[in-house]
Amino acid sequence: MREVLPELVKGWRNGASFGLGTVVATFRSAPRPPGASMLVGPDGCAVGSVSGGCVEGAVYELAQSVMDSGRPVLQRYGVSDDDAFSVGLTCGGILDIYVEKVDRSTFPELGEIAEDVTAGRPVAVATVVDHPNRSWVGRRLIVRPGVDETGLVQGTLGSARADDAVHDDALGLLAAGTSATLTYGTDGQRRGQGMQVFVRAFAPKPRLLVFGAIDFAAAMARMGTFLGYHVTVCDARPVFATRSRFPDADEVVVEWPHRYLEGEYRSGRVDSRTVVTVLTHDPKFDVPLLRTALQIPEIAYVGAMGSRRTHDRRLEQLRDHGLTCEELTRLCSPIGLDLGARTPEETAVSIAAEIIAHRWGGSGRRLTDTSGSIHDSSDSTLAVGG
Repeated sequence: MREVLPELVKGWRNGASFGLGTVVATFRSAPRPPGASMLVGPDGCAVGSVSGGCVEGAVYELAQSVMDSGRPVLQRYGVSDDDAFSVGLTCGGILDIYVEKVDRSTFPELGEIAEDVTAGRPVAVATVVDHPNRSWVGRRLIVRPGVDETGLVQGTLGSARADDAVHDDALGLLAAGTSATLTYGTDGQRRGQGMQVFVRAFAPKPRLLVFGAIDFAAAMARMGTFLGYHVTVCDARPVFATRSRFPDADEVVVEWPHRYLEGEYRSGRVDSRTVVTVLTHDPKFDVPLLRTALQIPEIAYVGAMGSRRTHDRRLEQLRDHGLTCEELTRLCSPIGLDLGARTPEETAVSIAAEIIAHRWGGSGRRLTDTSGSIHDSSDSTLAVGG
């Protein structure tokens, strides 16, 4: 919903009604992830996408119908081998799309949620998308982390038991920055079936920390912004670490890299989605920084630029500083995938490709040289157990 939120909130504040279709679960090679949305306005205009074009027309018509009736619908779209070019996904995937009417009466909390998202405050919106009792469908629980980690709750799904179960799981999804459909018993039982709740986690952007204020860093900052990261460029040299040289970065920090990373970690601003790229290839900066980064288990990815000779020398220095073999295996160096990159921009693509492959478990091979599903075949509808 994030991509259609500005248009949605603008109309919502003016009293307009919309049809909103949201991907709540995917199976096999579905083109868009859970949370992708398409908005249909009162004037018939459509914003956003749920399938990259395959089923947009059908969802558009369903959204108009839901706007008229006011009754939300959970619809599955897929294909069969003998009907691949009818309304469905020609890629062979399956999408569950929840379509609802959104206006001030159906979603009175939307304005506050939009303010949270704009300010970078984490908030999760849990919506019942399927239930044997149709009166439950469309009910929402809004969850925000509290200072005591218990979470602040607004709304209800229908019972205290259901609220408690979904509240706890929504906090977990917020911490991971993940949206998903969760399955419970009809009254929120953890070992049960019947109720499906889509939790849309609006977590702050993941962080990309770029160390080394060089031309490659400028290209990496542009790439990180494009991929949706909150980008920080850090270098100890004030003559290089300037806003004018890195206009695409969210922050430009003048500080010794290892001191900055240590401070961010102690302040709780480093988590399991944080990515670290070390581009200076200067040992007086790199070695203390890599020693710090590799000893922070929460960091998702640590990559360092340099030749194989530089890499071997770094490993020797890091071993001398007491790093273990397990810690050293976390280092991606030389950084990036083998794309034959030459320019800073091409190198940024290479590094971004490795980060994406690392995140999703991709092999980095050419798809034409592989077989089977293009995307991870794991089911995005999570059953919540004991």
